[in-house]
Amino acid sequence: MPSIYTSVAARWLSAACALAAVFQDPPPAAAQGPTWASWGPAPINVVEYTGRVSAIVCSPTDANRYLVAGADGGVWRSTNGGTSWTALTDDQPTTAIGALALDPNDENTIYAGTGEANFAHHSRFGLGLLKSTDGGNTWAVLAADVFAGRCFARIAVSPVDSAVLYAAITPAGGFPAMSAAKGHPQADGPVGVFKSVDGGVTWSQLTNGLPTLAATDVRLAPNDSQTVYAAIGHIFGDPANGVYKSVDAGASWIHLGGGLPTTDVGRITLAIAPSMPQRLFASIAHAADANGNLASLRGVFRSDDGGVSWSALTAPNYMASFGWYANVALVHPTDPTRVIVGGMALQRSINSGASWTDVTPPHPDLHALAWDAAGRLLAGDDGGVHRSTTQGDSWIPLNTGLGLIQFYAGLSLDPNTEAIVYGGAQDNGTDKRTAPNTWAQVFGGDGGMTAVNQNTPTTVFCEFQGTGNLYRSTNAGGSFTLSASGINTADRNCFLPPYGYDPSNAQRMVYGTHRIYRSTNGGLNWLVISGDLTATSSGAIRSLAIAPSNGQTIWAATNDGNVQVTFNDGAAWQLVLTELPGWRRLMRQIFVDPLDNTSAYLAGSRFGVDQVLRTSDAGQTWMALDGDLPDVPVNVIAVDPRPAIDVLYVGAEAGVFRSLNGGISWRRYGAGLPNTPVIDLRLDLPHSRMIAGTQGRGAWRIPIWLPGDFNGDQLVDLADAAAFADCLTGPGTPPPASTMACLGAFDGDSDGDVDLQDAATFQIAFGGP
Repeated sequence: MPSIYTSVAARWLSAACALAAVFQDPPPAAAQGPTWASWGPAPINVVEYTGRVSAIVCSPTDANRYLVAGADGGVWRSTNGGTSWTALTDDQPTTAIGALALDPNDENTIYAGTGEANFAHHSRFGLGLLKSTDGGNTWAVLAADVFAGRCFARIAVSPVDSAVLYAAITPAGGFPAMSAAKGHPQADGPVGVFKSVDGGVTWSQLTNGLPTLAATDVRLAPNDSQTVYAAIGHIFGDPANGVYKSVDAGASWIHLGGGLPTTDVGRITLAIAPSMPQRLFASIAHAADANGNLASLRGVFRSDDGGVSWSALTAPNYMASFGWYANVALVHPTDPTRVIVGGMALQRSINSGASWTDVTPPHPDLHALAWDAAGRLLAGDDGGVHRSTTQGDSWIPLNTGLGLIQFYAGLSLDPNTEAIVYGGAQDNGTDKRTAPNTWAQVFGGDGGMTAVNQNTPTTVFCEFQGTGNLYRSTNAGGSFTLSASGINTADRNCFLPPYGYDPSNAQRMVYGTHRIYRSTNGGLNWLVISGDLTATSSGAIRSLAIAPSNGQTIWAATNDGNVQVTFNDGAAWQLVLTELPGWRRLMRQIFVDPLDNTSAYLAGSRFGVDQVLRTSDAGQTWMALDGDLPDVPVNVIAVDPRPAIDVLYVGAEAGVFRSLNGGISWRRYGAGLPNTPVIDLRLDLPHSRMIAGTQGRGAWRIPIWLPGDFNGDQLVDLADAAAFADCLTGPGTPPPASTMACLGAFDGDSDGDVDLQDAATFQIAFGGP
C-alpha cells in the first residue's frame, strides 16, 4: 500500500478509536445529503396528460390565478392562467388532497382538506386540514386529531363570517371499504358534516337530524348564511342517504324528499345556481356493490324552491358504472339555465336540464369543475386540468409543469440507455421516458407493470387492467401485440396482475392471477404452474419475485394475505405466511436476495404492523427489521447487497428511508422528495442511482453509493480513507465545495456534514458491528 494511504488510515483509525462513542446510531433526522431530482412526466408530452386532479378553485378577481389539488400530488398554484405551475405543499405531512376552498373575504386564505374522497383503492387517507393565510406560501396543519385517516369531500366557507367553515368528511376508499386507509388508527373515526367557528382550529360534528354517514358534499346558499345543504352519499347505499337542509347554520337538519329517490341511492353531488339561489341540482349514483360495480346514474334532479320539491331530469348515463368514483356538478355563475354534470363523461344543459350535450374533455373521469374570473370553464380529471372558453365545446390542456402522475409498481429501466424508463400510470397508460422532460404514452388504459428484456432491451412488456391484457413490443415500445396465449382471462386478478422476467433467463417469465403462469419462450405462450395460491375465493396475486440465483424459486404474495414459495418451478408450493396485510393492488412487495434464494424481504404496507420483514430460512421464520422506522406503511423494498451488511431502502407512504445496519436504525434518504406515496424503487447499481415511482408525483432519481466506497472505485478498502479525509469536517461545518459530491458520497449518517461519525460506514462495509 502506498505510504500516504498508510498515514491517512492510521490517522483515521486513531481518531475513530478516540471518538468511538459517536459511532452509536444517531436518532432519525431530516433528510440531507444527496438530492432527489424530478423525472416527470409533467406532462406526458404526446397526449399532454398528467395525473388525477381532485379539486380546483379559482380567484374570483384574477382570471389568471388558479389552485388545483392532485389526488396524491398536493396543492399547486398558477398565476398565469395555467401556463406554469408551482407546487405548494410538498413538505406537508401528506400530498393526498380531496378539497380546496378560498375564503370569500380573503382569497389569500386557502383551505386544503387532505385525503381524497373518491373512494378508490388509491384514494388515500388524510392527515388533517391544511390552512394558508399567505396565498399558499406557508401552511399550518389543523385538526389532525379530528380528521386523520379519513378524507375531505368538500369545504365551504361562510361569506358572512370567515371563521365559519363546514366540511364534508368520508372514509378512505377502496373495495373492500377503507382499504385505501391502510389500517390508519383513525380510519374508522366519525364521518359526516363538521363545522368550525374559529377558522378550522376546532370542529364539532353536526347531527340533530343529520346521519353520521359519509358526507359527499356540503354547500352554502349564496344569499343566506344560515342555509346549508348536505349530501349524505354512502357509496354502498343506506336508507339515510339523501339531501339534507339546515336553515339554522347546521344546528338542525331535515331530510329532503319531494321527488328525490329514497332507495338504491349512492354517492350524491350538489350544485346551487349562484344567480338563482333557490335552484339546486343533485347528481345521484346508484349504490355500488361490494366490488364497485352497478353505480350507474340514478338520476339528475332539480329543485326550484330550495329543495322542497324536485323534478327528475332525463340525462344520459355519464357515470358508466363508477358513480362512486366520479360525480361532479356545476351551474353557470350568471345563467341558472346552464348546468354541467359529469362522471366518466361530461354533459351540459342550456335549458335547465331538459336536454343534454356531451362536452367531455380530452381525458375522461371528471372530479372537479370551476369557473375562473373570466368565465372560462376548468375541469379536473384523471388527465389533469383542461380549460374551455366555449363552456365545453372545445378544450385545451393546462398541464405543463404539473407533475401529478400516479405510477403503479412496475417501473423498468433500459440496461444500455440511462435515460430510458418505462412505467404504468393510473388511467394514463404505459409511458416511456427517452430524455429529460420527454415522456410519451406508448400504450393506453390503466398502465401497470412494465418489463424490459435485459439482454435485448428493445423487447418490452406492458399491460392494462384485467387478466390476460399483456402486450409485447419488439421495437422498444413502438408497437405492441397481445402476448397472453394460454392465460385464462376468467382468472381472478389484482386489477393489474404482476409479472416479470427470470433475472437469470430472459426467455423465462411468470404471470400471476389467483394462480401462476410460466412462459419459457419470452412471453409468447403460457402454462399454469400452480393451483389457487390465495386465501379466499376473491383473492388474487399482488406480488411476484423470481430468485436471481435460482430461477426455480418463485415467491408470491396475494392480496388476501398469503405468501407462498416454490423451490422447484411450481411442482410444489409452501405456504410460509398468512394474513400479511397491505394494499390490495399491485405491489413490488417482495425482494429476493440476489445470492440466496432462501432469503427474502417483505413490505408490510399497513399501519400498526411490522413494515419490513426478512427470512433467511425459506420463510420458516421471519424477523422484523423496523428498528426506529416511523409507523407508516411501506410499499416497496429494494436492497443493495454489495456490502457485508445489506443496505436497505424502503419506499413508504411519505418518502424513502434507508438503513445501513440491517434495519436497526433508519433515516430518510435524500432531500427534495415530496411527502408523496412511493410505490416503487429500482436500484440501478451499475449507474449508481435509484429511481422511485410515486403515486402522485411521477418518477424521481437520486444518486446512491456503496457505503464506504469513498473514492468511487466500486471497492471498499483503506484506499477510501484518503478520499474521506479530503471531505472531513467538523460537526455542523459544510464540506469543502471543491471536493467531489462530499455529502452525497460520504455523509453516511445524513446529518448534513462529513465528520468522524461517518466513519461508521467503514465498519458496515467490512462487516463490523
